[in-house]
Amino acid sequence: MSAIWVILPLAVLTVAIWWLIATNPLARFDNGAPPVESLTVERTILDLNGLRLLVRAGGSEPMIIAQIQVDAAYWEFVQEPSGPIARGETAWVSLPFPWVTGEAHRVTFVTNTGATFDHAIPVAVATPSVTSGNLVSQAILGAFVGILPVAVGLMFYPALRGAGPATMEFLLAMTVGLLGFLIVDTPEDSLEFASQAAAIFQGQAMVVLTAAASFLILMAVSRRQGSPTGLALATYISLGIGLHNLGEGLAIGAAFAAGAAGLGTFLVIGFTLHNITEGIGIAAPILKVRPPLWTFAALALLAGGPAVVGIWIGSLAYAPQWSALALAIGAGAILQVIFEVSALLVRRSGGDSARLGSMPVMAGLAVGVGFMYLTAMLVKI
Repeated sequence: MSAIWVILPLAVLTVAIWWLIATNPLARFDNGAPPVESLTVERTILDLNGLRLLVRAGGSEPMIIAQIQVDAAYWEFVQEPSGPIARGETAWVSLPFPWVTGEAHRVTFVTNTGATFDHAIPVAVATPSVTSGNLVSQAILGAFVGILPVAVGLMFYPALRGAGPATMEFLLAMTVGLLGFLIVDTPEDSLEFASQAAAIFQGQAMVVLTAAASFLILMAVSRRQGSPTGLALATYISLGIGLHNLGEGLAIGAAFAAGAAGLGTFLVIGFTLHNITEGIGIAAPILKVRPPLWTFAALALLAGGPAVVGIWIGSLAYAPQWSALALAIGAGAILQVIFEVSALLVRRSGGDSARLGSMPVMAGLAVGVGFMYLTAMLVKI
């Protein structure tokens, strides 16, 4: 009998939607104004054949690209698939435009309703082709900025094994500090990417809801058998850092795809130094245990390996919403780790609030945040 009270409201909703479509009562409000249109360029490819742009429609009705201007001159174009672009759908647009290396170009899309949408190419450079050699080079770069620094940080493990209570509190607080910097920096980057995505993705809401879902899911998983400690906590720290590095890798890969990855030696060194502290933070919870050697390799791969995957994905199928989504997931994971490491610090203090405000804890927080901030200055361009 209770099933009727589930079926009945669904049936009423179905009939109401059918009536709305069949009778179209909204037609009486049509005053002849054109539909609301939106067009976002998600990917730009420059090669010997001219320009190729991946566009996504976000208007209230299917939209038709009628004309395209490049630098105020009209050009013939080919659209795949052809015809109207439905809401949320994408299409590739190709133009035989003779772009000039190093110069800026402006593309203007004109729809059949007369609406215009501009897309700027600040510096025209050829988009690198996807080859096995390029993928190998990107993997080496990803390993250098992701895996290597985490592995170097984990190599401090033997030196820290004899750490006393004060040093342990310093290291755990430093972990909270470096993650605290990331929890400020990551959502900022995520929202920046979200602002470049099509309006249909509701960038800000997507970032906040994804981060919240990531945090709650990881909290539920980590608390199945009580608060994580030791190797379990180190694994969650590696996961949170890995998800953050995935987002960074996507951004680097997107720069490769756009032909704008001017990653000089100084910048690569900056990325490496920026990530070394993460390895020390991963090692902090396992200083009192003796995990096998392969565990350290697995933790380094979990934290740094996503940078390689991110560079590959970013160079092959970049779109700003995917970078925003990956960074939002990473933000939620980092927040979960901050919560767990802070809880471990509280348990170690035995509820003594004075110990939480002690010099080792305060110094650890300051060193973690300060080191991440200073090294971030090397990689912000």
